Amino acid sequence: MQMNLSDADRAFRDEVRAFLAAELPPAISEKVLAGHGLSRDDYITWHKKLNAKGWACPHWPVEYGGCDWSPIQHYIFETELGEAGAPGEMPFGPDMVAPVIMHFGTDEQKEQHLPGILNADVFWCQGYSEPNSGSDLASLKCKAILDGDHYVVNGGKTWTTMGHWADWMFCLVRTDSSGKKQEGISFLLIDMKSPGISINPIITMEGGHEVNTVMFDDVRVPVANLIGEQDKGWTYAKFLLGYERTNMAGIPQAKRALRRVKEIAANEMDGDKPLIDNPRFRHKLADTEIQILALEATTLRLLADQVAGKTPGPEASFIKIRGTEIDQALTELTMDAVGNYALPFIPEAMEDGWNEEPVGPDYAMPAAPTYFNTRKVTIYGGSNEIQKNIIAKAVLGL
Repeated sequence: MQMNLSDADRAFRDEVRAFLAAELPPAISEKVLAGHGLSRDDYITWHKKLNAKGWACPHWPVEYGGCDWSPIQHYIFETELGEAGAPGEMPFGPDMVAPVIMHFGTDEQKEQHLPGILNADVFWCQGYSEPNSGSDLASLKCKAILDGDHYVVNGGKTWTTMGHWADWMFCLVRTDSSGKKQEGISFLLIDMKSPGISINPIITMEGGHEVNTVMFDDVRVPVANLIGEQDKGWTYAKFLLGYERTNMAGIPQAKRALRRVKEIAANEMDGDKPLIDNPRFRHKLADTEIQILALEATTLRLLADQVAGKTPGPEASFIKIRGTEIDQALTELTMDAVGNYALPFIPEAMEDGWNEEPVGPDYAMPAAPTYFNTRKVTIYGGSNEIQKNIIAKAVLGL
């Protein structure tokens, strides 16, 4: 997509580029561009550099530390970060729980939590899915019983991304079972250092440790950590999910990945002609690029609405569907491009510091781990099948 930038927008773009050139640690950007895993310290280091500039959470309202940018400036900022290989933001604090606290939290909760999120002093995770409550989130059973000025929480959460890194969790709990399943759910903020919390790793099929099972055994959570009203958590959860789904577009990352696929496919493999010369492969590349450009246009419209103060609607479901499908398509194209060298599946190749003798080109090593890891993206945030139901109901009236 080509945009006509004003002189002021070009000056802003140059400012972002200069900041990235001066402040983005090469060791971090090299990991991002090579497809290697990032550490907790990597994310925090970069977030703090952004916050020192005043750019850590530009989408926040100005009174909480955000930036009074135009939609074009937001677009430029995200594009330049993606082009430079800056880490994507861990969304659980800045993009997910922070808007909920801003809209529904008390002044005390805002004062307690927002500064730590803004400066990456506190790492958050999400406690939604349970062993038997994933896409049907309203069927959750993790229970919280009021006991004086505390809730006593028992049960478990699963697929908890980066729960082993987290200082706090925002969590949906069952506080009443007498009505409809969407009723009787409350939204709690839980200190992950609380007695009675145990974290068990789940090693995913590519060999990585991103997700966990978190168990609660008589965990006492102060009533002061309740967001909004008791039994009204479903309302806050739906509000949050809109923000989560809009963050799945990943346009700059998709463009970067597409360029990388083209570069790989232009190489000769074991004396064979470059794959880029294959008409069927070029057709798949073109189709994916068109999808990226279409999603970019939709995302820009949604960004303009958000900057104007509108809450994401059913269009967030479309972005979630298409963004995750594109993500998967790009990993499949990469597997095609590296050919036989994708077969030696070495999960450790994703880890920083891995220096074994590669089988084939260096760029081939992350192909299989990334492909396997990306199988999950159409599930989390509400499976794509659920998103299609939302669109059918909210947009088509079915």
